[in-house]
Amino acid sequence: MQTFTNMLVLGAEGGLNLGDMIVQLVLFIVLLALLKKFAWGPFMNMMKEREDYISNEIDTAEKSREEAQRMQREASEELKKTRQDAQKIIEDARKTATQQEQSIIQSARTEADRMKENAKQEIVQEKEKAIQSLKDQVASMSVMIASKVIEKELSKEDQDHLIQQYISEAGEER
Repeated sequence: MQTFTNMLVLGAEGGLNLGDMIVQLVLFIVLLALLKKFAWGPFMNMMKEREDYISNEIDTAEKSREEAQRMQREASEELKKTRQDAQKIIEDARKTATQQEQSIIQSARTEADRMKENAKQEIVQEKEKAIQSLKDQVASMSVMIASKVIEKELSKEDQDHLIQQYISEAGEER
């Protein structure tokens, strides 16, 4: 056991053994080659894949962020446009309401004027009917008076009295 420990320690008993060193160097190089082939290569491939995966994820995240920002801008613009459209609709509705109000007021005034004119015409017609009726009554009374006068020959005073009597009777009939 002592020899193995001595061999491990350089320069112990007998100095440096060049053959052992070459063997250890060759074994170390073979070990490095095996590590490179079976451990380092797959490890580096795995690291490269991981790097590519992370890079792709970063790119995807960046694209998603840019897409989200673009969509947010579009949504903001659409919202702004919608608000403007809504404001325009409200303004149009106000204008339409004002126009309808004016139209209704004008229509009501026209209707009131028409009704007043109709009432005036009815008043004139009723007045004319009343006048015509009065004329008819006066004519009828005149005929009656004339027939009475013809039936009786009356004096001037009797005629005046008869006329006054018929006029007062006609006034009472109304």
